[in-house]
This record gives sequence, structure tokens and C-alpha cells, in this order.
Amino acid sequence: MSVHLLLSAGRGPQECAWALAQLLHRLEADATRRNLETHRVQTVPGDRAGTYRSVLIQIAGGGAEAFAASWTGTLCWQAPSPYRANTGRKNWYVIAQPCQVDTPRTTFAEADVDIVACRTGGPGGQHRNKASTAVRATHRPTGIVVVVDTERQFSLNRRIAMRLLRRTIEHGDEAAERAAITAHWRIHDALVRGNPTRIERPEPSKQDLAPQKQTRRRQRQSTRPRPPREESLIRQHEDR
Repeated sequence: MSVHLLLSAGRGPQECAWALAQLLHRLEADATRRNLETHRVQTVPGDRAGTYRSVLIQIAGGGAEAFAASWTGTLCWQAPSPYRANTGRKNWYVIAQPCQVDTPRTTFAEADVDIVACRTGGPGGQHRNKASTAVRATHRPTGIVVVVDTERQFSLNRRIAMRLLRRTIEHGDEAAERAAITAHWRIHDALVRGNPTRIERPEPSKQDLAPQKQTRRRQRQSTRPRPPREESLIRQHEDR
């Protein structure tokens, strides 16, 4: 199972491109813990080193679809700006959406086409009205049907029908590719601030953890029962 996820900073400030890089590292680490493989298919760098405006990542392995769903939607990186000290904003938003990368191409084979001879009305002479020289060609995999009666010979109409079917299928594949590209661009403009589906924060540093450890140590010492000898000495001191 393989899923493609597009992460985009949209039209946000440079901090959003920085947040995207932080969220990308967090996503990749989370995937590794779940025994999933990730591959950066395409990256668009930001204005600053180590930042990204958008990243297309491929996630492969068992449970990849459920994992991608847990990282889909508006993502928030909650941290002070590394570039502007005077801003109080700490929430930087990124959008992540699954997307289709390779649109399937339709393989055309004449064996997949049903040819039926038929008659068509209209002007064209007695031979055209009485003989079954027209062709109805149906491409079974796609359901596309063409009818050709431009020539008075069945073989010529059959040849034209095959050419029309092939051209119609190719145009359909090209339209599907354009639609996929358009869908990618719409993801960049779909970013909405607020109401995130996931909030991530930087891991606390050792300096941040040191005061917390000291506080917990003091709390444990204050609640720890005193030894009997220490209690007696305190009581003797209080009696004096």
C-alpha cells in the first residue's frame, strides 16, 4: 500500500515554510516508529535554508492509508517565530492532503473494441441506404462509442472508427492529467488558519527539563516520611 501526501505552506509567511519543515521531520519520525517507509518525491524550498513551501511525500507499508489520514487536514506547529522576536504569534499552519500523482494511462488495443456493421439514413445514394457499410465501434474498457458512416466501404469506416477511438481515449487521459495538476494547485489555496486537526510542538530541551526535575525532586522530598530518629530529634528541639 502506498499513499502520496502533499504538505503545503500555502500563501503563509516564512514561518509557515519553517513550520512545514518541522512537521515533515515529525511525520517522518512517526512513520519510522510505525515501520512505514517515506520518500520525498518533490520539494519546493522556501526563502530560508532548511524550509519548504511544499513537499510531496510518499508513504508506503502496511497501514499507510490510515497513517496518512491521521496527518491529513490543517496541521499546526506551535512555537515562537525563529525570525521575528517582536511577534507574539506562536501558531503556524500547514495543510496536508492526499493526492493522486500518476494518472493511469488507458492502453488501447483493437481486441478491446466491438465492431458492429449498421445502416444509416440520409442522402448518399441507394447503395448507402441499403448496405451495412457504417460502423459502430465500442471500446469495452471505457464504454466509449463512435459511429462512422463517412465512407461507402465498411473497411474504410472501420479504420476511421479505430482512429477516432484511439484519439478520444488519448484526449481523455490528457484531461485527467490536467485535472490532477489543477487539484494539486487547489490544495495550496485550501489552507485555512485555525481549527487544526493536529497540533505539534518542539521537544523540550535539557535546559527546560532541568528546572522541572528539581521541582519534582523537592516535591518528593517534602512528602517523603522522616526517619524515626530524625522525628525524635525534631521533637526534642521543639520541647526545648
